[in-house]
Amino acid sequence: MSSAHPAQAPTGTSRVRPHPQMRSLPLRVGTRGSPLAVWQTRCFLDMVLRFCPVLRNAGAFEEHVIQTSGDAIQDRRLADVGGKGLFAKEIHEALLDRRIDFAVHSLKDLETEMPPEVVLACTLKREDSRDVLIPGPGMAALDPADPIGSIPAGARLGTASLRRQAQILHSRPDLAVGMIRGNVQTRLRKLAEGEADATLLALAGLRRMDLSPPGMVILDPEAMVPAAGQGIIGVTVREEDTELHELLGGIEDREARAVSRAERALLASLDGSCRTPIGGHARLLPDGRLHLTGLVARPDGSFLLKRGLHGAVADAEAIGAELGDSLRADSPADIFG
Repeated sequence: MSSAHPAQAPTGTSRVRPHPQMRSLPLRVGTRGSPLAVWQTRCFLDMVLRFCPVLRNAGAFEEHVIQTSGDAIQDRRLADVGGKGLFAKEIHEALLDRRIDFAVHSLKDLETEMPPEVVLACTLKREDSRDVLIPGPGMAALDPADPIGSIPAGARLGTASLRRQAQILHSRPDLAVGMIRGNVQTRLRKLAEGEADATLLALAGLRRMDLSPPGMVILDPEAMVPAAGQGIIGVTVREEDTELHELLGGIEDREARAVSRAERALLASLDGSCRTPIGGHARLLPDGRLHLTGLVARPDGSFLLKRGLHGAVADAEAIGAELGDSLRADSPADIFG
């Protein structure tokens, strides 16, 4: 990991005030065990160590890898067994049982409504939030100007994401979509072995793992609306733990905080079931305002509604709620069943 001079804070963060009375060390951090999850955890800890000098001693942190239900269940879609919250359930149980002090997550894997007594204390600078389309070894090169349109008719697309499935099938109903689950490396291996002709992955995970699959094409976020929180690392703590909350708030990225609040407010307003394909992507405009794109659809792509809304950054949550209400009002009732 790259390092920075401790006197310089990254863009959008504030200098962390040392805590000379910090609790006894080590502080215990919980994480999933995938290579990407471990990378994200170590990236976060590196940032804390650079900006809180009191913790710069050997053994300041202990990593606790926690097996989650989301990782254990590989033969079914998460939507069929409880949704994305299965990636955080056991981790938050460990947090509430005081076996860990804080937990590091991919923000898109956190449930919209947090468990009682657990709060999202920190969001780190967003990596590129876009999705990529990756052809398998037997597929001809994709057209960068129209990657989805250039997929051969009848091709098999592997994904476990209903959001991706719905958007693909809406524009290409001739394609066959099958399930591929697993961490980034597992899904790329399955693609190479011919389990699908192409797949979709988050660009953020590929970059963090220093992977660049041959032939991959980055998709415009308006053509393939990302998942809310995609590319953002989020850290949760116990609500009562004000000392850690203050520490983590000091390294939070202000832009990530704004866009994530808008996107998560959109999710909360829609309140769809885990079987509802929902996309949410916020960004800051050159004039400093926040723009949010939201999407709801049927899994088979037969219905898709996409809208945008912008306003002041200070109104991020209100923008998300208003856009969510608008999408819900103009969608068939069965979308949210």
